[in-house]
Amino acid sequence: MTAKLTAEIVFPDLTEEERERALRVESVLPTIAAAADAADEAGALPEGHLKLLGDAGLLGLVVPQEYGGLGGGLRDLAATTYALGTVCGSTALAYFFHCSSSSRGMLPLAALDAGLYTDEEAPEVRAFAEKVLHLMGTDKKAIGNFASEAVKASNANVLIRTTATRAEGGWLLNGEKSFGCLSGSADYYLVTARRDDVEGLDALTLFLVPRETEGARSRAPWIGLGMRASDNNGLIMENCFVPDELALAVPGAFSRATTMSRGSWVGNQIAIASIYAGVARGVWEYAMNRVMSATFADTGKPIASSPMHQVMIGEGERELAEAHLWLRRQVDLEASDPPLLPKQDVVNSWKLAKGAITEHAHQVSLLALKMCGTSGALMGTQIGRGVRDTAMGLVQAFPAERGKLDLAKTIVDNEGWAGLTTTDSFTKKASSASTTTSSAKEGAR
Repeated sequence: MTAKLTAEIVFPDLTEEERERALRVESVLPTIAAAADAADEAGALPEGHLKLLGDAGLLGLVVPQEYGGLGGGLRDLAATTYALGTVCGSTALAYFFHCSSSSRGMLPLAALDAGLYTDEEAPEVRAFAEKVLHLMGTDKKAIGNFASEAVKASNANVLIRTTATRAEGGWLLNGEKSFGCLSGSADYYLVTARRDDVEGLDALTLFLVPRETEGARSRAPWIGLGMRASDNNGLIMENCFVPDELALAVPGAFSRATTMSRGSWVGNQIAIASIYAGVARGVWEYAMNRVMSATFADTGKPIASSPMHQVMIGEGERELAEAHLWLRRQVDLEASDPPLLPKQDVVNSWKLAKGAITEHAHQVSLLALKMCGTSGALMGTQIGRGVRDTAMGLVQAFPAERGKLDLAKTIVDNEGWAGLTTTDSFTKKASSASTTTSSAKEGAR
């Protein structure tokens, strides 16, 4: 009988091609698991992890084969981040932020096929899209995706204040990115900025910034509660020069590309929620092994046989199953061909799914903590990491309360938060535009 892969916990119906890609993931799990505790303590992605993933071909997991990738899709990405999450949430998160960069290649190419660009715009759009994909696939380079900033907008998930100013032969970038993994370790930073000579969402532009570019540096070390080893330090750019060949600065090109997203404002965000479900699975298996192997001195029975433990085991199994059900449902909605539901229904489902998955995952970790008692309540164990890592899922991107409120606003008022907006998009006209495209601002198909 063929051994069951970690990916098959959530996706028991893997195709032959998906299973081959999942085997590659399985091959790196022991090494990543062995380094997880030390990485969490050090607060840094272990040196060698990116090469490990690259050698396995996984940096090109969701890149089409014609660009040197493995040709995987959203199911592959969610299955991979889940599997990585079972052994190291930090590595899974850093890996996701690399893979999310592929959307900046795939979506513009889809928009080209849909005829959304003029003949004059098309060559620049195609060159940038193919550059991103070849870097990830053919060249096995790691790319950190930097969009989020510390400043907030009342009507959007991400407000872009980083500016791009025209210079001879390229662009000067100035700004600060507060969130984005692989800071200081990626080969390239994929930066979302706004042209300072264009208004509204058409100003949103994309740039590939080589790590050693003068004027680009990491922010101060990020000392997070969880996900500590994801190199999530942010990025500062001061007159950072990017040549034209590493830019997609056609006005409106990025916004038009994002309309091709199948799902939410970032179509591949379900693969982040998948990480937290994976973390929960990993910590649950750890806890179950402990309470099944440890015995009572007087009876010799497993500690798991106590009534208290059996209540918690039943509750934990339910919480984990519900996380898996939400995860699988959302992936099916965003990946099925043909689509199962209209896009807005898929988006509305995501607004609930993210919070449901991460809250169930955190409850699983808390139950694992209770089951193992004080002897398991240590920083340097899978329980310590699991509780802290799943706590980060409660706040990353948006809390469950935000998703519920956004869904209610969409149902009642036919409006919700935009994915991306810019500092000059607070006018009525730009705000209206961002609301109209709130479900398709960026992401992978």
